[in-house]
Amino acid sequence: MKLIFEKSVSGRQGFKLPVSDVPVQAKIADRFLRKAEAVLPEVSELDVVRHFTQLSQLNFSVDANFYPLGSCTMKYNPKFTEKAAGMPGFAELHPLLPQLKGGDRYVQGALEVLYDTEKWLCEITGMKAMTMQPLAGAHGELTGIMLLAAYHQAKGNKKKYIIIPDSAHGTNPASAAVAGYEIISVPSDKNGGMDIDKLKAVLTDEVAGLMMTCPDTHGVFNSQVSEIARLIHSVDGIMYYDGANLNATMGRCRPGDVGFDVVHLNLHKTFGTPHGGGGPGSGPVGVGEKLEKFLPISRVLKRADNTFVLDYNYPDSIGYIASFYGNFAIILRAYAYMLLLGGDGLKATSDHAVLNANYILTRLKKYYQVAFDRICMHDCLFSASKQTERGVHAIDIAKFLIDQRIHPPTVYFPLTVKEAIMIEPTETESKETMDVFIEAMIKADELSKSDPHVFHAMPVTMPISRPDETKAAREMNVNFFAPRA
Repeated sequence: MKLIFEKSVSGRQGFKLPVSDVPVQAKIADRFLRKAEAVLPEVSELDVVRHFTQLSQLNFSVDANFYPLGSCTMKYNPKFTEKAAGMPGFAELHPLLPQLKGGDRYVQGALEVLYDTEKWLCEITGMKAMTMQPLAGAHGELTGIMLLAAYHQAKGNKKKYIIIPDSAHGTNPASAAVAGYEIISVPSDKNGGMDIDKLKAVLTDEVAGLMMTCPDTHGVFNSQVSEIARLIHSVDGIMYYDGANLNATMGRCRPGDVGFDVVHLNLHKTFGTPHGGGGPGSGPVGVGEKLEKFLPISRVLKRADNTFVLDYNYPDSIGYIASFYGNFAIILRAYAYMLLLGGDGLKATSDHAVLNANYILTRLKKYYQVAFDRICMHDCLFSASKQTERGVHAIDIAKFLIDQRIHPPTVYFPLTVKEAIMIEPTETESKETMDVFIEAMIKADELSKSDPHVFHAMPVTMPISRPDETKAAREMNVNFFAPRA
């Protein structure tokens, strides 16, 4: 199509709508043109509204259902943070404003949010400095490993291995491998923590660092973490903290105080921002003093006159790892969340998350095998091995819970526990809600004894019951919708 340009009154270029006398065929190849007019549905607005409303009601949402997805902290996102992110003074800022001469005076509020959020997260984690740029937890992981690599490269260290516990999140070895390192996996001991004797057996001068989630996916806080840090530091390795489970220890234990050198956070898991759906995300990365000079640019500085500016003068920086300044609207939500709760509120968040997980652990251990029979942290981990002997697997229990209008917990992860069922209630759930979930889990156990075969048809309340999930992932058909007969 051709656009007709003309001079506007101000003398600047403007444009009119495309002229109709230029045929579309002149610009589009025949093979891309329709052979017949498109058949479009004729439906009323009311029908459209009902259609999409009913589709939305088929989705599980933490706003409507209990969502005990272990290791993913599917906590409630308070609505006031959405209002903060939508304030015109923030939402209408153009990301190029700070780059324009004098433009930074229009973004002082936004720069102050970035500056304060960095300082608060440093206080929470025990880090010296932080970058807000990473756009997701996995992006933060890769950034952290890049900082680790920059440290070793600057020192001329010849390092090739990253040590990772077998209970780690799957993104840990992926991030390390993308950064060019080989992976050494260390098994867990009988208590669910990384086996420190097995760690010592693989520790050499070629180890660049160790990636560790603490507490880990077993719901276990490794009490030997300071000794592990001492061992890694003895070979000039870097201790990397996967902050996915900080929701369990916030205000109680700072990663920097127990020996970690670099930390990534998941704002959606710990600080009340949206989670899932492919974005948006935010994975800030904090570092100790020896890694600070490698942080990505730009960084927000506070001048002597209490104004804020972006600084790019870091010659040892790993450079840009994201456009502009991170996912600002998500950072702003976390800022509002921390501002409302304060230090005592953040500490109470973790206390209640741990209390809720231990309540479920205590109530259900009579019915399901406990993976590690000890006080847990953010999540409690069971095995459906007893139910499996009756022909009912963890996946069957997950499908049963869907019919109870409860989102299933994580099943079959971590891989270290057979028939794993990992449950994380978070701090946002009431005792009444957890009791409904507990009764549903007890009912599943009882049904596995009396009528195990009934599970194989579940869920019976959904339009689709048991798809071939592997085939669906490999041969996606977004046009297919088969109603239940």
